[in-house]
Amino acid sequence: MSTTTSANGSPSPPGRLGTGHILFLIVAAAAPLSAMVGTVPLAFAFGDGPGVPAAFLFAGVTLLCFSVGYAVSARRTGGSGGFYASVADGLGRPPAVAAGYVALLSYNCATVGLAGALGYFTQLVLAAHGLTVSWEWCAAVGLVLTAVLGYREIALSARVLALLMLGEIGVLAALDIAILARHGLHALPAASFSPHVAAGHGAGVSLMFAFVSFIGFESAALYGKEAKDPRRSVPRATYAAVVLIAGFYALTSWLAVGAVGTGRVREVAGKEMGDLFFSLGDDFLGKAGSTGLQVLLCTSLFAATLALHSAANRYAQVLAEDGLLPGALAAEHPRHRSPHRASLAQSALTALVVGAFAVAGLDPYADLTTSMLGLGTLGIVALQALAALSVLGLRVRGEGQGHWWRTALAPLLGFAGLAASVWLVVGNFDMLTGSPSTVVAALPWLLPLVALGGLVYAARLRAAHPLRYRQLGTRHLDSPAPAPSPALTGDRHA
Repeated sequence: MSTTTSANGSPSPPGRLGTGHILFLIVAAAAPLSAMVGTVPLAFAFGDGPGVPAAFLFAGVTLLCFSVGYAVSARRTGGSGGFYASVADGLGRPPAVAAGYVALLSYNCATVGLAGALGYFTQLVLAAHGLTVSWEWCAAVGLVLTAVLGYREIALSARVLALLMLGEIGVLAALDIAILARHGLHALPAASFSPHVAAGHGAGVSLMFAFVSFIGFESAALYGKEAKDPRRSVPRATYAAVVLIAGFYALTSWLAVGAVGTGRVREVAGKEMGDLFFSLGDDFLGKAGSTGLQVLLCTSLFAATLALHSAANRYAQVLAEDGLLPGALAAEHPRHRSPHRASLAQSALTALVVGAFAVAGLDPYADLTTSMLGLGTLGIVALQALAALSVLGLRVRGEGQGHWWRTALAPLLGFAGLAASVWLVVGNFDMLTGSPSTVVAALPWLLPLVALGGLVYAARLRAAHPLRYRQLGTRHLDSPAPAPSPALTGDRHA
């Protein structure tokens, strides 16, 4: 079992997270029920209709290839540091600094967007049952709970997320079983996987929605410091998450096609949009089942908010440990072993942004959720592609030990699929966000600007503080780069 160190360099006690805990953390970030309700109808309506299940399957296979290469990085970096550590290991320090800042922006934007969605949909569900509560108060309650759980030990969040995940997966499984019971094998139309349908008109849009529905599954590589056996549990949890999410998405969307009809699914989804799965719940599970879907949609959004909040905290902590953010954010709670100061800062930032949208009178979903979640999603997909490229960088340098499949072909296939996904998201960003605003359309430019800022800052560190520069991204490696002699660097702080 690997040992870990706290932010002040002292040995930390063994981690508390097992593979199951990490699995729930990362599946919660992907928010399966939210994806089914919010994303799948869009893919049906604007993509290739009945071919959507094949798109989920293709995305799952591509991300499984990515995970094979990402596991190489996870084992070398101790399963912590996420994209920042992976890129530092494979591509060097300047790209790693850029990746770290982009990751911080992306995960924070995604968290803010989900907080807006939580407030918006909770308000709608309560209103449907005769309760009038503003979306601001709904979001505020969710943020307070997120802040409290984020401050505490991660194992507590993992247990809460386990309960929420069982609920949302359970209700979708009940819907799947009900559709099968009524229609039998006819609920699984072979047409969904026929080449002319799966690769037909709109297939690119379906693939875009399929890839973005997996967001957060890669965050296992942020919990190595808190895991019992990070070099095993992190890769295992990542593999399991991809298989579970891909299988569940493909099966549930396939059964939805069978329930609606292959010839009608595009038209029906275009009319009902976010109500599609609630209508299926009414039809196949009765009123109680539809109500259960509504309530569990809210808990799914809360679970995703908490999971991405936890991921954002750990990016802030690792960047602070390397001096790329204020050092106070690197602090670890003496009892909870959580990045409690980073959690408080992230909670304050989320509350500030959500509050600003509320004061401005903007719509919590059309303005806040779509823009922030769209930007965060694009950034995370781009970082996934960069992480796949970093494994290829190890291979080129001769440091990627292992079979050619793990260190070359699998990451190459993952990179190709993810690069295509980035291209699709950029080209269809207005569709992803659902906003015609020119301001929202310009948001993707923030990502290269932040990355450029990271590259410039890394160059400044290399020139002014070479010792600090040499230590960037190395603390998690099995064989970190040796620190240069103070006499050679001239660094006064050596």
